[in-house]
Amino acid sequence: MIIKGEINFKYATSDDAEVVYEALEVDNENYLKSSLDQNLITYTIHSEKLGTFLATIDDLIASEIVVEKIIDKTKQ
Repeated sequence: MIIKGEINFKYATSDDAEVVYEALEVDNENYLKSSLDQNLITYTIHSEKLGTFLATIDDLIASEIVVEKIIDKTKQ
C-alpha cells in the first residue's frame, strides 16, 4: 500500500517562503518532493508505511516551525 499526502505552507512574502524552502530542502532530499511558487511551498509525501509517513510529516512541521521562529526573530 502506498500512502500519499500533501502539505502546503503559505507565507506573507515570497522572500519568507524562499528562506524556508532553502533551509528545509537539504534535509528533505530523497524523503519528499517539494516545490516553491511565489509565497507557497508544497510538499508531497509518499510512503509504504504509515509510521514512516507520519514521522516524515512530524519532522517537516517541526523543522518548519524552527525556521519560521528564526525568521520572526530576525525581523524584530
